Amino acid sequence: MTVPLLQAMKAAGEKSVCIVAWDYQMARIADRAGADIISVGDTVGVNLWGQPHPLEITFDELLVVAKAVRRGVKDALLSCDFPYGPLQSGDAVPAAIRLVKEAGVDLVKLDGAADFPEAVEAVTRAGIPVFAQFGITPQTALKYGVEYVAAHTVQVPDEMLGELVAEAKRLEAAGAVALNFTNSGPVVGPAVVQAVSIPVLGGFGGGPWLDGRIRMSTAAIGYSAKWLDEEPDTYANVARVAYDALTECITDIREGRQIRGGIPVPKQ
Repeated sequence: MTVPLLQAMKAAGEKSVCIVAWDYQMARIADRAGADIISVGDTVGVNLWGQPHPLEITFDELLVVAKAVRRGVKDALLSCDFPYGPLQSGDAVPAAIRLVKEAGVDLVKLDGAADFPEAVEAVTRAGIPVFAQFGITPQTALKYGVEYVAAHTVQVPDEMLGELVAEAKRLEAAGAVALNFTNSGPVVGPAVVQAVSIPVLGGFGGGPWLDGRIRMSTAAIGYSAKWLDEEPDTYANVARVAYDALTECITDIREGRQIRGGIPVPKQ
């Protein structure tokens, strides 16, 4: 996958797929499954490390994750989020260069990019493609008067259609190669798709009205301890599979049996 091919998919009416992954193994799986983009999301701290808010993740922590994911990606484009900080402090270009040089990313995803079109321009001038995120995001939730934890279930107000279309056009004019429109909804989302020539993907609050979708691998496969107690609306329940497997493993060890997948017992 390349940026021109990704953009050609929009022109051809083909949906593009972005899968969020945070480790080498999942990156390999998502890549082989055919994802067009694999994204290192800044919510790794919340979804894998138990942090209470995605703004806690640091740049250096995200860089380590991006390096691991890079090793697993062969065919897809690799995108990595900016954590909260570099964009807001005016350090977007140095941060983007580090992600490219040290982690080998193909795109940098800028959360809240509509408020910093000059940063999008600067990173683009540095030769680094920008995946610009706007809408209700962890870094812009307060702007919309909502808590991030509740942002999964809300969408941008329909009366903001004109403002959000203008934001999308500004981001395209600034050089963004694709947009991540979160919490778009079925009214504003299609309007933005029609207003720009670059692909518009969405995670939370997105839908089939966009050019493509973004989905966390953990959410797609049901990998979360909370789904031990309820059946998730996902494509699998990996949490339950993992729990059952580990329970059997623990039982075998306690009862003195050889564990599956271990070093074979030498023949007597």
